[in-house]
Amino acid sequence: MTRKGRVERGTSETRVLVEIDLDGTGQVDVATGVGFFDHMLAQLGKHGSFDLTVKTTGDLHIDSHHTIEDTAIALGQAFREALGDKAGIRRFADASIPLDEALAQVTVDVSGRPYLVHVEPERMAPMIGPEYDTTMTRHVFESFVANARVALHVHVPYGRNAHHIVEAQFKALARALRDAVAFDPKVHGVPSTKGAL
Repeated sequence: MTRKGRVERGTSETRVLVEIDLDGTGQVDVATGVGFFDHMLAQLGKHGSFDLTVKTTGDLHIDSHHTIEDTAIALGQAFREALGDKAGIRRFADASIPLDEALAQVTVDVSGRPYLVHVEPERMAPMIGPEYDTTMTRHVFESFVANARVALHVHVPYGRNAHHIVEAQFKALARALRDAVAFDPKVHGVPSTKGAL
């Protein structure tokens, strides 16, 4: 069984290709035109041990919003496709990841029901680099969750540097997703009393 997803998404604002292999080795090939976002997607692939290809061209002459948003939508769709029927997976997982002074705590349920709780420190710097609006982190997770259909709780109880705060979140998400989609030898069929996720 292969757990791969491939999504092509085209609008008047962007064109996106996402390919993901949940059983990969962390090989990443990412280019969205938004440098910091590329760096975050690389964290997701590397620390999730997902092979991840992302190619996005968007209307960056306006700003980075559409490019980031549509990439997150396609990523969620590809992730969901790769999961298949979810038979045999652990389903629940969590990870706490420090990055210097920042700490990110992520808990995930591959539940089939999208829900996001997202808490960051207040008064973060508004931008990381010239193109990444730090308010987009929550929107990335919103878009991913809605299309992957997972419940995701992200909590950053403290941190000072915006780069560290955001990067810790992506690394923690990667490790939590890696564990949640891993096969559990004690799980037979879909891990739900409902019989479906």
